Amino acid sequence: MTLATRLESPIGELVITASASGLTGVWFPGVGLPGVEPDDERKPPSSHLARACEQLAEYFAKARTAFDLPLDPPGTPFQRRVWSALRIIPYGTTVSYGELARRLGDVRATRAVGAANGKNPIPIIVPCHRVIGARGELTGFGGGLDRKRWLLEHEGALLPLT
Repeated sequence: MTLATRLESPIGELVITASASGLTGVWFPGVGLPGVEPDDERKPPSSHLARACEQLAEYFAKARTAFDLPLDPPGTPFQRRVWSALRIIPYGTTVSYGELARRLGDVRATRAVGAANGKNPIPIIVPCHRVIGARGELTGFGGGLDRKRWLLEHEGALLPLT
């Protein structure tokens, strides 16, 4: 069973989902989540959801730069490799899709890395927003490019637009 809770954030209300093993998703406003049961508001959320909310709140308050949470994302072995590589991109930095493919051992896998990055179900915590185009341009992000820009500016990886 997948449980869910909601978290108000500077980039909109996030829906966080978890299984008994760990987090399964962070969803931006407007995404339908069939088959998800909300946590019972009369009792505290599951420990995975409570910890995720706490750590995300710390991140948005600039008091946290890395997450320490159990993850249980559904995905292929290749997708999981890409998502693991995303977790080691330091806060406040960016890498290109090509560089990420090189780090995974196959510079020709740039498009496959981009596709796996785009299917990341746990954005922010698994920081897919830190991957940019080869010329430094902001490219696809499930939460929209405005949210991607906000996250990168929040981390100091981009200067705010004036």
